[in-house]
Amino acid sequence: MEMQMEFIRKLPSPQELMEEFPLGDAARDAKNKRDEELADILCGKDDRFLLVIGPCSADNEDAVLDYVNRLAAVQEKVKDKLLLVPRVYTNKPRTIGVGYKGMLHQANPEGKEDMLSGITAIRKMHVRVIRETGLTSAEEILYPENHRYLSDILSYGAIGARSVEDQLHRMIASGAGIPVGMKNPTSGDIAVMLNSIEAAQHQQSFLFHGWEVRTTGNPLAHAILRGYVDQFGNNMPNYHYEDLQRLLDAYHERDAVNPAVIVDANHSNSGKKYMEQIRISKDIMHSRQVSSDIHQLVKGIMIESYIEDGCQKIGAGIYGRSITDPCLGWAKSERLIMELAEMV
Repeated sequence: MEMQMEFIRKLPSPQELMEEFPLGDAARDAKNKRDEELADILCGKDDRFLLVIGPCSADNEDAVLDYVNRLAAVQEKVKDKLLLVPRVYTNKPRTIGVGYKGMLHQANPEGKEDMLSGITAIRKMHVRVIRETGLTSAEEILYPENHRYLSDILSYGAIGARSVEDQLHRMIASGAGIPVGMKNPTSGDIAVMLNSIEAAQHQQSFLFHGWEVRTTGNPLAHAILRGYVDQFGNNMPNYHYEDLQRLLDAYHERDAVNPAVIVDANHSNSGKKYMEQIRISKDIMHSRQVSSDIHQLVKGIMIESYIEDGCQKIGAGIYGRSITDPCLGWAKSERLIMELAEMV
């Protein structure tokens, strides 16, 4: 029996799309500088703190550019304490595979799925972010095959809770050349996450885009704690002092180099109650203040933030409000950034 799969059209290769929407020398220089800064923070050579911050889903190019321009202005004020990495997440995992899957699938959230226009739209938007703001972005590596379309642009990659056990995701992370955070799975089992980190830190050989490839291993692969769901479906946090200490102890029992974690203040850590991110972020900073070991371990926080508080249904038309998970609005986000800078 033949595969029940319709081949719609062949998409442009990553190289072709890179040539159509090139970075340019100035943007490439900015990316190289930011990549070095991120690596130094994760390796402990730079004592600044990372904030990976931005919309749950980057669904509108104008609003995203507006948001990142605002972020760039604040970055200048806190540059001695914080390195701000905008979340420009263009593919959205769906638990049951239906619903809005991000700009990659739908350049227009109210339109039909169209991967050609989507892959072009995300490349164009990411290029604009660097060129217009000087900031380089974080993306979720949801589809390993698509990472190459943005691999010359991104400064940070995240492997989601549902992807972290997947072999190909681990192998892509081992050759990404940028920091890749591996989230704990939705079960909360940190051993699974640490297995992924070790795999990503080792050399790997595998099949990619029709090639046999070999990676060098990624010493910048690290943990992301995002909370978990218990056997009754309840959201459970794992950002507390005891959780951080437990992760540090687990790191020390392994061969993984460069023990580091970024804590996701939303998702199951907040029970998706977006206002809780403010309290949770400050709680994490307090844990860093009372323990030098935790201070060294925790390199940053992830925050979901946009222009307007909360979320809306697709088509509601409120500029800068999330159409996926609820986010902190800009006024609260800016205040939180300034407060966290004081706590570093």
